[in-house]
Amino acid sequence: MSHSTQTIGRIEFIALMAMLVATIAFSIDGMLPALPDMAQELTPDTPNRIQLVLVFFIGGLGLGTLIAGPLSDSFGRKSVILGGAVIYTVASLAAFWAQSIEVMLIARACQGIGAAAPRVVSQALVRDLFKGREMAKINSFVMMVFTLVPAIAPMIGSFIIWLSDWRGIFAAFVIFVVIGTVWMHVRIVEPITSENKRPFRMSAFLQALNEMAKLPMVRLSILVQILAYTVLFLSIMLVQPIFDIYFDRADTFPYWFAFIAILAGSASFLNAMLVMRFGMRRLITAALLGQLLIALVMLALFQLSSLSREIWFFIYVGWVVTIFFGAGMTLGNLTALGLEPLGHIAGTATSIMGAIATVLSAIFAGIIGQFFDGTPLAQILGVLGTSLIAYVIALRMNKHERVTSS
Repeated sequence: MSHSTQTIGRIEFIALMAMLVATIAFSIDGMLPALPDMAQELTPDTPNRIQLVLVFFIGGLGLGTLIAGPLSDSFGRKSVILGGAVIYTVASLAAFWAQSIEVMLIARACQGIGAAAPRVVSQALVRDLFKGREMAKINSFVMMVFTLVPAIAPMIGSFIIWLSDWRGIFAAFVIFVVIGTVWMHVRIVEPITSENKRPFRMSAFLQALNEMAKLPMVRLSILVQILAYTVLFLSIMLVQPIFDIYFDRADTFPYWFAFIAILAGSASFLNAMLVMRFGMRRLITAALLGQLLIALVMLALFQLSSLSREIWFFIYVGWVVTIFFGAGMTLGNLTALGLEPLGHIAGTATSIMGAIATVLSAIFAGIIGQFFDGTPLAQILGVLGTSLIAYVIALRMNKHERVTSS
């Protein structure tokens, strides 16, 4: 480790960072089994509104992402994680006691703001304590552990519901974030000292935003990120209702979701092997084209009434695997592509890029999700339209690259 006063071991550090980052996945995927019961209690007349508990969390996460990194540069990593944990805990308790969908949505948005702190600041801690290839190696191990969380989160959520009810999940959120925060506070020595703190200035945000807006490749990569995240969030929102209403498989959903997440988790490893050979832009374009073509096939198959519901179920599961797999092949590459010309303002640029992509994609996914009619049609059409626009923009990125290189 580059910080001489740190005493935490490498394996423990990886586990701790993975737990901090996993706050996001647990807060989203752990909620999925609870959605039907929450809809019945909080919004029985308009059950599609329950999807907004995911949308508002993601929106709050995007807003928090905008400021968590810069705040940690000014006030210290541990202070910002602690502050985020307090916001997250209070919001979780508010959600636990919520008697209306409106209170629940406000609480979920505040949860997202609080969860942004461990998401962003944990990445900054890795940069603080490790350098170069060692940092990349640590990040890889953190993400390996992190990818397991979406696989098991719905099972944990369904187990908690079985023990108590859907409100028990919010109690579990509090326990999870308290353990991670206390562990971090006890074992991590604050790397930001009074000598290397940077003042929090709005002018730095505006200057970075202006610089990003002037670069075509950055603008295009953000647009594609928004659309790629829309596909991912829309699928996360609708996969449980489709399992429940259309396929009548709500009881086995956590196990199928674990299967999907484990298969899709291999995308990051495949991407690591291919990106050095083919480059980020080619992989992005190829993944979006594949997603577009598969969505077209899904639309055609959906119109075939001769397919039994059993056969259609396995086709649907395979399709969801490709969606999550495609996210693994595009989102990281898009971030790297957008940051390529912004190395001198990477921290601020990452916050701005993440906030814009997260908030707008949550809005778009939430709008599309309201057209859910109990069948996969809204998801298919949403993925098809979004992928088509993203692919066209990606082709424009490739064209711009050729013009720039010439």
